[in-house]
Amino acid sequence: MTDYDVLVVGGGAAGLGAALALGRARRKVLVVDAGQPRNAPAEGVHAFFTRDGTPPGELVELGRAEVRRYGVEVVEGRVHSITPGFTASLADGSTARARAVLVTTGLVDELPEIDGLRGRWGRDVLHCPYCHGYEVQDRALGVVATGPMAVHQALLIRQWSADLTLFLNDTVEPTDDEWERLAARGVSVVTGKVEQVVVTDDRLTGVRLADGTVVARDALFTAGFLRASSDVLTSLGVETADMEIGGAVIGTRVVADATGRTSVPGVWAAGNVADPMAQVVAAAAAGNWAGAQINADLVVQETDAAVRARAGARLEREVSEIVLGDRRHGLEPTPRS
Repeated sequence: MTDYDVLVVGGGAAGLGAALALGRARRKVLVVDAGQPRNAPAEGVHAFFTRDGTPPGELVELGRAEVRRYGVEVVEGRVHSITPGFTASLADGSTARARAVLVTTGLVDELPEIDGLRGRWGRDVLHCPYCHGYEVQDRALGVVATGPMAVHQALLIRQWSADLTLFLNDTVEPTDDEWERLAARGVSVVTGKVEQVVVTDDRLTGVRLADGTVVARDALFTAGFLRASSDVLTSLGVETADMEIGGAVIGTRVVADATGRTSVPGVWAAGNVADPMAQVVAAAAAGNWAGAQINADLVVQETDAAVRARAGARLEREVSEIVLGDRRHGLEPTPRS
């Protein structure tokens, strides 16, 4: 078993952002990454300052190379479990022990059960207009409703194209005010259940409704349920909670404060596992900040230990001086009963 200052579970933007801060703080760090990033299907990472359009895999490799320059150890694998005291068991049978744990395992998008939709995820079926809206601007877009936030999503995506259709998908009925707002922005609305995503020559070309109607579209946006990948924390009793927007539950998250500190001392969380709405650049920043806070926490622990050791050494020295003084005067220490 190898001992580390910090174990980082998950090696995406948040995990590598933390590892960079910790490596530069001269900490002994292990990053364990399963190699299954949420954004793997996407052609590029967007809205990331200086890295806009970089393929997700390339961004990870650049990050790994950077943190390794500071002595951070990065291994591909999966953490099977973590026991109190922070001994981690990896899927390959190896173990590692750390003084602190940072979990940056992200989330899983649970998508609506529509034939053909998952196969287009991250390509022409999208979720975040800030991540991918520019690449499909002014095209025939659609929003497939999955809950009460669908109207808000459609009005937001209207910024990127005037040719926009909201498919209610038998999941939502707009209010009178929402109907008015959709009409004012020129958003078409289609009722009925969405049954299939139509693909022609490896390109999304439309949406087929349950009644057989096909509505031509070039790309779709939809909102899946954002489930935090937090199973590795179950044995530690870390608090989790529902993520709500406008009173609607859109996912789950690990509860962590602004520094990444969770409900269990020594356990931290950053990135999408704690903030499902964070884009890649925000996840990287959150990881970097959490890394700095973990280092500061370890410094406090080390300083406290040094103070105790100094006090103990001083007490031992004082006792030795008393004993030595007694002996110089021909006295013997009083035996303990």
